[in-house]
Amino acid sequence: MTQFWRLPATEIAALIRARQASATEVAKDALARLDAANPAINAVVDHRPDDVLAQAAAIDAAFARGDDPGPMAGVPVTIKVNVDQQGYATTNGLRIQKDLVAKQDNPVVANFRRAGAVLLGRTNTPAFSLRWFCRNSLHGHTKNPRDPSITPGGSSGGAAAATAAGIGAVGHGTDIGGSIRYPAYACGIHGLRPTLGRVPAWNASGAERHVGGQLMAVSGPIARTIADLRLSYAAMSARDIRDPWWVDAPATGPAAPRRAALCIRPEGMPTSPEVEAALRDAAKRLEAAGWTVEEVDAPPLREPASIQAMLWLAESRRGANKAYADEADPDANFVYAQMEALCPTPDLNAFMDGLQKRAHFVRLWMNFFETYPVAITPVSAELPFRDQSDVESHEDFRRIMEAQLTQVGLPLMGLPGLVVTTGLVGRVPVGVQLLAGRYREDLLFTAAEAIEAGGIPASPIDPVRG
Repeated sequence: MTQFWRLPATEIAALIRARQASATEVAKDALARLDAANPAINAVVDHRPDDVLAQAAAIDAAFARGDDPGPMAGVPVTIKVNVDQQGYATTNGLRIQKDLVAKQDNPVVANFRRAGAVLLGRTNTPAFSLRWFCRNSLHGHTKNPRDPSITPGGSSGGAAAATAAGIGAVGHGTDIGGSIRYPAYACGIHGLRPTLGRVPAWNASGAERHVGGQLMAVSGPIARTIADLRLSYAAMSARDIRDPWWVDAPATGPAAPRRAALCIRPEGMPTSPEVEAALRDAAKRLEAAGWTVEEVDAPPLREPASIQAMLWLAESRRGANKAYADEADPDANFVYAQMEALCPTPDLNAFMDGLQKRAHFVRLWMNFFETYPVAITPVSAELPFRDQSDVESHEDFRRIMEAQLTQVGLPLMGLPGLVVTTGLVGRVPVGVQLLAGRYREDLLFTAAEAIEAGGIPASPIDPVRG
């Protein structure tokens, strides 16, 4: 029997389209893999086999009628629990939202359905999707399938852990401060944070997002191959007018020189030797593919990171922090207190100044990309963190925040970032982050494919048990 769970999304879609496999066969195999792998990692926290098989049967029926169900027909994908999926609770890892059942699909979920994807299950996130770790008081603790002693990343830790373990070919994630990019890094796979406005998203189950969330939060794919990122990103980014930030920009921009900036220590970031080695390895892979790579300094990220944190906390301090007290999740309360200590309460002028400065930093970065269409930066200054180390002490939290400069600084400008895994240090993953100008995901894919081709492809793994 074919183990479809081992195959990338592009191959699954091709087999089903050629009628060499049925969507139902693939769905049954995916459910079996979920049953086998999930107990060790707790990545999927809600799934309904009857619903999965019904979706697959509808795909097979469409092909039988001669209809085209879409480019992802029959591909199993997972959905993060912080977006609306009709009939499922949008928990965001919270007990206080365990009964918040969505009445309609978020646009990103609707786009997956329109592309023919089969929604396999809902993946875990930390409470409030707040951390680069993945534990909450409702759904429990997600483990990294490669090494349970290290974090699977957060907040899309469940999505990345599931995808790395072969539970679905693609995982949906969200990113406001690294929540797609860091889990992909920690689990040894790939993840794309698209440009703001590329992928429509909106939860009808909740209130409108605060301005910081509107400017910085995006949905994007996590996958084991760059080709799968391409396929799923194209599906996710289809038009949906429910998101007023969605932009009808072309998928491919004008030709650009194959020139990349290698930024080892952006603004003095304390990049470890292992991470530096991965960056230089990625640069060599690009050079072997015909790129010119120059080691240079990156535009500012520290002040954008500070403004980002101020915008995060401004809404909480305006009243949303009551939810932290109501939920009483120990991890979330500790992390929130540490973030408050790092970020003084802004007055109206400071808030307006932060928004005003955003244009300045976007301009600096877009000018940089005129010279270097792609930048190679650390994903993190360190290898993936020891699990739960952010809540061990005030000092540990500060060290982790410093290591995550490239995660937190980028979203303020609405820029895209793509994490490519480059290999392992022992059994701990390592990789690099690629950056490009707004709406230039095509450049990121081209560079990422060259880096991917120069290494060993990421394959689904059996979870390592602690």
